[in-house]
Amino acid sequence: MRKKIRVLIVDDSALVRQVLAEIVASDPELEVLATAADPFIAAERMRTEVPDVITLDVEMPRMDGISFLQRIMSQHPIPVVMCSSLTEKGSESALTALEYGAVSIIEKPRLGSRQFFEESALQICDAIKAASNVRPRQITTQKREIQPKLTADAIMAKPRSMSMVRTTEKVVVVGASTGGTEALRIFLESLPPDSPGIVIVQHMPEGFTKAFAQRLDKLCRISVKEATTNDSIIPGRALIAPGNRHTILKRSGARYYVEVQDGPLVCRHRPSVDVLFRSAARYAGNNAVGVIMTGMGDDGARGMLEMKETGALTIAQDEATSVIFGMPHEAIKLGAVDRVLPLQAIAGEVAKACFL
Repeated sequence: MRKKIRVLIVDDSALVRQVLAEIVASDPELEVLATAADPFIAAERMRTEVPDVITLDVEMPRMDGISFLQRIMSQHPIPVVMCSSLTEKGSESALTALEYGAVSIIEKPRLGSRQFFEESALQICDAIKAASNVRPRQITTQKREIQPKLTADAIMAKPRSMSMVRTTEKVVVVGASTGGTEALRIFLESLPPDSPGIVIVQHMPEGFTKAFAQRLDKLCRISVKEATTNDSIIPGRALIAPGNRHTILKRSGARYYVEVQDGPLVCRHRPSVDVLFRSAARYAGNNAVGVIMTGMGDDGARGMLEMKETGALTIAQDEATSVIFGMPHEAIKLGAVDRVLPLQAIAGEVAKACFL
């Protein structure tokens, strides 16, 4: 029998600790090692037993989550999932935590409809499981019913045509999950100002994608923004799919644009890479370039195969540079990938394909 993943929950809210503990305990692959109201209590508990994963609140009174994260990563690196509210400060702090070695961000569980809560619980458990597979870098300084795993069919039909009239404009679609925030930064920073228009799905909770886009916009030579419906896909700009919304590429004449919409979880995610990639296959065909990056699971693999079948160039990040090789590996296994490249080489390959 596979050993359960032991989780230490650190949050100053008793209610959040209780809800998170119930969510973790509901998954047969997880167990709650302990809960702690602040980092000092957590550190004391870790003296006797080390957890496999820590969920860590960003804002706490005696020591903030960022300071505790830095201490963990400098002394005994453990996979950490940041648990944040949707406040502007919370979002910015959570993104900073990713730079200091946190694996991913989850939104604090909120009470809502049964479906909303079940989706939230599913995504929290998936984030913890993904984190358990990560080897973090050291820095200096009651079983719930599992929802069916839907495919992109839930959002749009498969493309009928296997060909597309080539235009002078290329579009690039990118999908990433665990480890993707850093991978996307490296990729986007390497692109020239006149790079082709880009649409990106990074698995990230609602409320964090806007801050993520703003941060990238300050670092890159291209502009980066959170996508909104009817945004044109134009050279020199990358659009980040908003958290909790599917983002679809569409075409009107020679103009490519995006549509942001609600819908069920696809491959247990919203936004879903499969949905974006399918839309690229349907509306861009051989005018598209698809890139799949680090992440756990198989979201994007089938959509990338559909892209390849319509003539698009498809690229996967290699195992050596991926934090988790799940998503690229699944796409490769399906025969959906034309080229497997280290992260640092992807931007150059995309530029070469788009400017030839």
